[in-house]
Amino acid sequence: MSTKHIWEVKAKNTPLLKKKCSHCNSDRFYCSDKFRLNAQKKNIDIWLIYRCVKCNNTYNMTVFSRIRTESISKEIFNKFSENNTEIAWEYAFSQEIRRKNNVEADLESVEYEILYNTIPIEDLINMEGEMISFQIQCSFDFNVRVSTVIRTCLALSSSKLNLLLDSGTVYFNGKPLQKKYKIKNGDIVNLKKQTLIDIYLMGKEELFLNIVNDK
Repeated sequence: MSTKHIWEVKAKNTPLLKKKCSHCNSDRFYCSDKFRLNAQKKNIDIWLIYRCVKCNNTYNMTVFSRIRTESISKEIFNKFSENNTEIAWEYAFSQEIRRKNNVEADLESVEYEILYNTIPIEDLINMEGEMISFQIQCSFDFNVRVSTVIRTCLALSSSKLNLLLDSGTVYFNGKPLQKKYKIKNGDIVNLKKQTLIDIYLMGKEELFLNIVNDK
């Protein structure tokens, strides 16, 4: 039996596009959160508008090209018409849309915050179950490492994070954790409660010896 907690990773901005500007020497464009629509008879084109970070020159990234108007629901069409921020972010983070437009995102430009509840050591000790389960919620993919999330949410130093990951008692989506794995929405991290308690309470050398002996 395990106790489950939620770690929510929230993006603060959309990724910049790596694209050379035709009007200046910039190579980055930001998402304006606005759309351009062009209707011709029964067909419609929809673009997401980007602007150069230096000179504000525009680049239109194709979302839909020459599709029938009836193929888009009225609700979605209204969101495009009203420059709905939620749907703009959905397409700005879409790897598939970028691939179709042959453009690359600067995912390092995405700033984010992690929302989580700190678990006091006393609560951890008194917690029922051998394992602790953490579910990751993240609306968009932008290359955040699971090890970064674990270190932040469990308030671990680099050395203690390495001890935890090397202990063989951390599982990611049911498999042993790979340190470089990038998170996706709904991912599950399971770890042995006693190992985490030992890391919080014990020194590095003592813990290392215990882990070696346990193996």
